[in-house]
Amino acid sequence: MIYSSCSEDFLTKEPPASLAGSVMETEGGVEGLLTGAYAHTTRGGIFGSAMGTDWTWASCAADDMYKGTTSTDQAPFNQVERYEVLVNNEYLGERWRDCYNGVSRCNVTLNFLKTTQEGSSPISDARATVIKAEALYLRAWFHFAANRIFKKIPYIKTIEEMDGKEPDEIPNKDQVWAEIEADLDFAIANLPTSWNAANIARATKYAAETLKAQALLYQGKYSAAAPLLQDVIDNSGKSLVDNFYDNYNERTENNRESIFELQATTAPTSTSQSMQLAGACAFTSGPVSVGGWGFYQPSACLIDAYRVNNDGLPYLNIIERSGPINRTPGAGYPGSPGKSWLLPNDMGLTSADVFEMPTEPVDPRLDWSFARRGVDYLGWGIMAGQSWIREQANGGPWGQKKYTHFQANQGAQNGSGFNNDRNFRFHRLAHVLLWRAECHVAANELEQARVLVNMIRERAKNTPRVMGFYQGNTFGGHTLTTDERALIDWSRPAANYKCEPYPAGSTAFASQEAAREAVRMEIRLEFASEGQRFFDLRRWGQFDPPVNGKPYDEYVLQDYIDRDQQFRSFMNGTSYSKAKRYWPLPVQQLDIQKDVLTQVNDDECSW
Repeated sequence: MIYSSCSEDFLTKEPPASLAGSVMETEGGVEGLLTGAYAHTTRGGIFGSAMGTDWTWASCAADDMYKGTTSTDQAPFNQVERYEVLVNNEYLGERWRDCYNGVSRCNVTLNFLKTTQEGSSPISDARATVIKAEALYLRAWFHFAANRIFKKIPYIKTIEEMDGKEPDEIPNKDQVWAEIEADLDFAIANLPTSWNAANIARATKYAAETLKAQALLYQGKYSAAAPLLQDVIDNSGKSLVDNFYDNYNERTENNRESIFELQATTAPTSTSQSMQLAGACAFTSGPVSVGGWGFYQPSACLIDAYRVNNDGLPYLNIIERSGPINRTPGAGYPGSPGKSWLLPNDMGLTSADVFEMPTEPVDPRLDWSFARRGVDYLGWGIMAGQSWIREQANGGPWGQKKYTHFQANQGAQNGSGFNNDRNFRFHRLAHVLLWRAECHVAANELEQARVLVNMIRERAKNTPRVMGFYQGNTFGGHTLTTDERALIDWSRPAANYKCEPYPAGSTAFASQEAAREAVRMEIRLEFASEGQRFFDLRRWGQFDPPVNGKPYDEYVLQDYIDRDQQFRSFMNGTSYSKAKRYWPLPVQQLDIQKDVLTQVNDDECSW
């Protein structure tokens, strides 16, 4: 006060915590706003938001993953898993909020960029153009995250772009594909093809091309997506890493396969930039000392998909893979008198009960992606079965591996590692190769599709095996005793792994119908639990030929429900139809924007 009374400076001083124009209307201010927009891709709520991993709406709303944990934990999640979401489900509000918070950050960046360029210290024209391109890529990314959930949404631009209208005046007229594509077109034309190591997390031209191609696939526009995907393959310089798990290992992040990667880090004093899903899906007990919550467990249907025949190839037909549905009580469980339709598992068994590891051949990606009894868990020890699982009857006997860090990297984590430093590869070259294979199938170019699928399968074939064959069949607790550790033969693979490419002349590529299923299966095996499955099933149901007289999503998901009821009781009494392809707008938002937003109620969104 004394200082102010002796000077007129106090009349122009800005509050220290405010978003002050004179501070933000600089190159450093605009760059900081843009960084904040990037950061929001991994922010928001763990459950309904999760715009990157999309584990709630994509994996757990499909036949890939269970919610896990206990049946009473996170009641809104149960509605998603059973296709019974109500308009007041809090996850809907979370998703809407965090998507449009991200959009707002992009628009604020664009506004301050414009003002800065009109001021006395503009940013260089070249850098300003790239900043705009980055902001528009992210604006399209956040709208795409909303578009995946809600069928009709408003596309929110800067007020100047919207001819003076405020954001809350913009109706939800359609799926905003034209606006998403327009923003991405600018990004493709103006983003660099690569960045230096210090800026490795920024979007490139090829990230924008990949996102636009995915948006086109979501519209069934294979011929339009194909040249974008081909350009990434031919000119991006990206290549598959040798080891499948290098796409998840925190020590091999931002590698040569990565196209757009969501960044995570932990520091001694902060977890704010961590991958928030890590602790939620970690085991609640066992030697993995992060105090996890036990969410996100793979479904029986997904585990079964990793079975291969004696030629090392997957079973592509649901009936061929699983056998006819056996509704005999106890069918599908260990020890049941009927023939199991599943890869043998320890559902219903305690860790102390005898369980022999299955000898059937399986794709090696199974034990890199998911935890099974008797198999090493990322160096933390041999997974001991039920003693590691929070509620086996609800979430099954398996766990995930793609979001938990290696034991060897525990020292790099903050505290227990509940929030760890593992990045999430949102787009990588494997996506591009398999999407390009889809486009080849749509054009009846089946041999080209086989070649691309085989690139992925060759990598899986040559990926190092999970080692450590457990020669015992019981466990005394969740941590192995000295005698139990002596039963591990670390010179042997943990299971019978086999994976081979499709040979020339394979029946899997003898027709469009067969090739379509072969590509879909490879997408499932490669990206399981990575927030894609439901959206893939939906687009295949919308735009591809029906199977057994049903849209593909209805055929697959209703079959999954029928089978899963034999494995756990949670899915009893529910059903899926194409009327559940999109979720309703949150009722709170409709109340806020009365007479602006309209609830969608049609044959694809009827709740």
